[in-house]
Amino acid sequence: MPISWEDFEKIDIRAGTILEVEDFPNARNPSYKLTIDFGPEGIKKSSAQITHFYNKELLPGTQVIAVVNFPVKQIANFFSECLVLGVYTPGKEVVLLSPLQKVENGAKIG
Repeated sequence: MPISWEDFEKIDIRAGTILEVEDFPNARNPSYKLTIDFGPEGIKKSSAQITHFYNKELLPGTQVIAVVNFPVKQIANFFSECLVLGVYTPGKEVVLLSPLQKVENGAKIG
């Protein structure tokens, strides 16, 4: 179903840098808890099912792309404040979307 340009403009997609990564043992599927710096948009937390391809010790400093204007969603005992975007492989593992060059935290995607 096609969407209008106005529909697309409602989605606030921004670049941010992962600051911290923690295991999330209470999640239904293997996940990490991420703390992400979106510059002027602030620091937000997210749950991400990215454990297949990503080592939590190597993720801090990685820039990611996320939707930052969803309502807060409770996942087990954690409140996710943004949706980190990725591409699903045929096996349903997630490959993160990330800019090829370093960009300013909070930069708007369009």
